[in-house]
Amino acid sequence: MPPIPGAISTRGVKIAAVVPTTLIDYPDRVAALVYTAGCNLRCPFCHNSELVLPEAVNGLSLIQENALVAMLTDRQTFLDGVVITGGEPTIQSDLRQFIEWIKGLDLLVKLDTNGTRPEVLEALLEARLLDYVAMDLKAPTARYDELTGVRVDPDAIERSIHLILERAPDYEFRTTAAPTLTAEDLEQAAAWIAGAKRYILQPFVLPEGKRLVEPSWETKAALSEGELHAVWDRIEPRFGDGGVR
Repeated sequence: MPPIPGAISTRGVKIAAVVPTTLIDYPDRVAALVYTAGCNLRCPFCHNSELVLPEAVNGLSLIQENALVAMLTDRQTFLDGVVITGGEPTIQSDLRQFIEWIKGLDLLVKLDTNGTRPEVLEALLEARLLDYVAMDLKAPTARYDELTGVRVDPDAIERSIHLILERAPDYEFRTTAAPTLTAEDLEQAAAWIAGAKRYILQPFVLPEGKRLVEPSWETKAALSEGELHAVWDRIEPRFGDGGVR
C-alpha cells in the first residue's frame, strides 16, 4: 500500500510518510511504518534522498497530526506495533514524546537508527520505550566517513552498539552492501558486532524512479546477492541469527 500524503509536522516530529500496514519491517509483527524527514548523514548510496537532503526535506508536505492519530487509532486493534524509520529518527526534537504517545495506544515500537546519537538511544532504552532496535552498520571503521558522507565519531557508533547489545529487548544490526564495499569490508564490519543476536546483510538495490544522494554512485559496482551469501557463510558462526535479506 502506498504511503499516505500529508501536510504538517506531527507532535514536533516531522513525519514525511506513513505506510498503514507492513508485514516485513517488524519481524513477526503487523506494523505501521512511519518515515521521519531529515538525516544527519549523507550516505552517497542512499535512495531516500527526499528524506535526507535539506532542500528536498524543506519541500515536503508533512503528515497532519490528526490524520496520523486517526490512522493509528483505527488500526490499533490489529496492529502489533509501529516502526519509526527515516531519514534518521533520533534527530527529531520530540521523538520521546511521540513514542510515549504510541506506547499509550498499547503498541510496540521498533526504531530504525544509524547509531550516531547514542545519548538519545540510551534515554529511550532507559525509559523502556523501545521494543526492538534496528541499527544500520554502514561500513568498517576505516571507511565510515566515506560511506556516510560526513565525519562520524566511531566512539558514538561503538557506544550505540553496546547499548543495543546490553539493553535492547530485541534488536538487529544490518549492513547494506553499498557500491564499493568489498567482501573484506563486510567481514571487518561484522567483526565490530561479533556475538550479536542477529545480523542482516542487504543487497544494494536502487528502486525504480529513485535517485541516490550522490547520483554518481549509481554507476558504481556493488556485491551481488550470491557474493553476500558467500560472505554470510564465512561470518555466520559469529552470530545467533541472521543472513541475507
